[in-house]
Amino acid sequence: MQDEPTPIELTKSVADFLRNDITPLISGHQAFKLRVAINILDLVTRQLTREEGSDAAEVERLCALLGMDGSLIDLNRTLAMRIAKGEIDLATPGLAEHLWQTTMDKLAVDQPNYASYKRELSRGG
Repeated sequence: MQDEPTPIELTKSVADFLRNDITPLISGHQAFKLRVAINILDLVTRQLTREEGSDAAEVERLCALLGMDGSLIDLNRTLAMRIAKGEIDLATPGLAEHLWQTTMDKLAVDQPNYASYKRELSRGG
């Protein structure tokens, strides 16, 4: 365990510094590259913030769906294999809900401003 600041605080601080203090000073292609770097730092911050809880919930759903324990990687491989073999499909209880929630969790990290994602959140999806 490390002392503060946490990795989340560090990445957020760097992104905020670049966004607020450096962005106004540059233009053109360098400003574009800076926006890309800021977006990367924001993405890493969201990953660090949400990863543990999202992964644990995904493992729990997969264990219930597949009737077995395992790591997130192994469970996802098993799910993919069973879908490919036709052993599991959208008629399987819990699969559609699992896929939907996993997609929403991934969008929360990758594209939190995506209009369709925001619309589904407002619906309680």
